[in-house]
Amino acid sequence: MSRPSEAPQLTPQFCFNQTALRDFLRLSRSTIDDSITQNLNALLTPAVKGFDPSSTSVRQIQPSVSSRSIPSQQCDAFMKRVLFPSWATRSDVLDYCSGVATSPDPDDPDSVLRQVEDSKARERVVDERLDPYSGRYFPREARTGSLARLMRNERAVEKIIRSRTWSLIGERCDLSSDTAEEAFDKWRKQQAMS
Repeated sequence: MSRPSEAPQLTPQFCFNQTALRDFLRLSRSTIDDSITQNLNALLTPAVKGFDPSSTSVRQIQPSVSSRSIPSQQCDAFMKRVLFPSWATRSDVLDYCSGVATSPDPDDPDSVLRQVEDSKARERVVDERLDPYSGRYFPREARTGSLARLMRNERAVEKIIRSRTWSLIGERCDLSSDTAEEAFDKWRKQQAMS
């Protein structure tokens, strides 16, 4: 069985290092969600029924539903020990970095440069009849703004990945009618109580 993703040390520097942040999310998603079919197949024990020599006499295009179905006990164990802890780790990282993105950033190395550029842009005299493009000014974005945009994108990606993973699990496991988020929230509440 796969292991859940390990949580990185959450610091503002980790969040502002967008390469490290993206690498963590990519690696966590690839080991659990992107390889969900392999993870689910690993839960099956194909030799339990024994080998049936007649099974090779006819080519079977689609495996039978019963051979693809995973016992609910194994599905539950996988979701509680691997899937949901990985989702929780990613959610914690996204929540923390979203908080960093909405907080003031006194350590921003480009803040002085942005202030200088803004003051120069305000003082500039522009004659748009001579150059219609000279009035354009594109201020530099603060790193908190860039991080906030990245967090919005990553949350959207996370929602899509979880939905896809949950639908694949639903094909192989006997799930309740909960959505991925509902099941994850129930698991989180159970973890908080214990």
